[in-house]
Amino acid sequence: MVSLTRRLPEWIPMVERCTDLAGEEGVAGYIRLVSGFMFPQQDGERSWIKEKLVSMDSSSHSYVYRMEASNVGLDGSVNSLKLVDYGEKSTLVDWSFEVDPLEGVCEDSIIDYLGFLYKSCINRIEGAIEAASKNV
Repeated sequence: MVSLTRRLPEWIPMVERCTDLAGEEGVAGYIRLVSGFMFPQQDGERSWIKEKLVSMDSSSHSYVYRMEASNVGLDGSVNSLKLVDYGEKSTLVDWSFEVDPLEGVCEDSIIDYLGFLYKSCINRIEGAIEAASKNV
């Protein structure tokens, strides 16, 4: 679920749309455009991020995307996600976000917001897994 572009809005609550731009999904070099209210804008407009897939490894349940362009000032940032089986029906979500310092933005504010965003996403993923297990 977390690696499929068309399902991104299901687990990132602030994403409204995710569009294929170039390449093949799941293959390094694939480019997508993500838009919505992920990063609130002062003018109330939707934020958008053009992301390029750096790597994806379905056997280790991991991927890395680089933000190529955006209207949120995070160009060049890297987003990595890896799911690790902890046994006993438990999974560790190892999610990292590498960002260069933004002019005029407090580092603690970015960390707080990303923490909120990640927690929201993980809650959505948990809900989807629970719903899927009830349908089996």
